[in-house]
Amino acid sequence: MLEVLQTISAILILVMGIVFFYQAAYLLVPYIIPKRKSKRTPGGVKKHRFAVLIAARNEQSVIPHLLHSIQSQDYPADLIAPFVVADNCTDASADVARENGAVVYLRFNTEQVGKGYALNYLLERINEDYGWDQFDCYMIFDADNVLLPNYFTEMNKVCAEGYKAFTGYRNTKNVASSWVSAGYTIWYLHDSCHLNQSRSRLGLTCAVTGTGFGFTTELLKEMNNWNFFTLTEDIEFSTWCAVRGIRIGYCHDAILFDEQPKTFRQSWRQRTRWSQGGIQVTFGYTKEYAKGLIAGGRTTYSTLETLTLSLYGYMLGILCACISLATAFLQGGLGAAGILILSLLAGTYGSTFLLAAWTLVTEWKRIRATTWQKIFCAFCFPLYILTWAPISATAMFRKFEWTPIEHTEAVDVESLNK
Repeated sequence: MLEVLQTISAILILVMGIVFFYQAAYLLVPYIIPKRKSKRTPGGVKKHRFAVLIAARNEQSVIPHLLHSIQSQDYPADLIAPFVVADNCTDASADVARENGAVVYLRFNTEQVGKGYALNYLLERINEDYGWDQFDCYMIFDADNVLLPNYFTEMNKVCAEGYKAFTGYRNTKNVASSWVSAGYTIWYLHDSCHLNQSRSRLGLTCAVTGTGFGFTTELLKEMNNWNFFTLTEDIEFSTWCAVRGIRIGYCHDAILFDEQPKTFRQSWRQRTRWSQGGIQVTFGYTKEYAKGLIAGGRTTYSTLETLTLSLYGYMLGILCACISLATAFLQGGLGAAGILILSLLAGTYGSTFLLAAWTLVTEWKRIRATTWQKIFCAFCFPLYILTWAPISATAMFRKFEWTPIEHTEAVDVESLNK
């Protein structure tokens, strides 16, 4: 029995190493492989007309700063049209948005709750009143975002490359509000500068992370509106694109600042929703995964990578850990199993600390925080990662529901530019 478990454990560890090797490789790709050259077009890059989609739920304190940052763009103002859906709001979000130049639609629906439903409703209204063809591209932002002045100029360059979907660089405006926000900061910086930037350099499809992404009118028509209604509509959209071979482009210089949860209670609630949404996407796209894997080329790779980040990938890791613990217990009893658990925890903390340190080194100048606050992030990130275990373990036993996160960090673009 022990020999069988040892063999299975060795095989699983080898499979884990092969399947997740890309995560380590991506840390170096941006600094080894040069940036892909932009396609040159006669007469310069076409300036696309953007519709901005914002789903707001009681966001009156932060939405003016997003709309102000949109108005402060160095891109032609007549080519950016902000639309806001005030979704089940009980505050003055709608009035504030109108006062700051947005076209506002009111939505009251307590049965179909969530960002996906709000975006679907907003796009329906836009199609009825303007027609989707009135715009070339659609960008999605959260109401608490703030954009740097060159955001649309840079994003337009990616649109001109021919991508049907695209995403930008996600930064944080409340880096050191707490150890929780510090952990989030590193995660999103890593996702942008290492994962998506590496995928872009290799000509692979990228992934979107909730806000700061968009798609062309052509793709909108292919999707027949925004029909992603799981608790993690961004993961569902990324998966939908990956298994169909639709490449999502990435713009490293289109930077937005996002507000992160400050308390562990907020984070627990949000990450529980993410975990539950991941479960929904995994089981809902099982057949799609199979089709993507046999498609060949980039589609097969993007599908495989998406699978490693799905529940199936996490189940592989859990199975590997359980077999290793069983092997250690049979070899040396509770003491050996305990030592293995401590080793796993220490290894996780150490590896994620190094990941955070590398992210700080590569993105130091882009982080709006003091030196000590940045260093603080490196120590907080491992705690953020380790707390995923209990959150994921309890998520499947909790009620699946969408719950909003309160946003209160009212930061304007001028402050971020200092």
